[in-house]
Amino acid sequence: MLRIEKKGRGGKTVTVIELRGADEKRARELGKMLKRSCGAGGTTKGAVIELQGDRRHDARELLAGEGVNVRGG
Repeated sequence: MLRIEKKGRGGKTVTVIELRGADEKRARELGKMLKRSCGAGGTTKGAVIELQGDRRHDARELLAGEGVNVRGG
């Protein structure tokens, strides 16, 4: 699931990607690839990837290229 959040983040926009059925190692690999490709900071917590800024479009394209089906956003 792909969404953006602002609430509770000091007004800053964060793109949140929840990977269902993915293990933590795969999520870390995808998070690293997304941060490098988007030129954005972020973090990975379990199977949830957070990217700084509104990166929905970029994330959707990059994850589709990796064979990950993304809903939402």
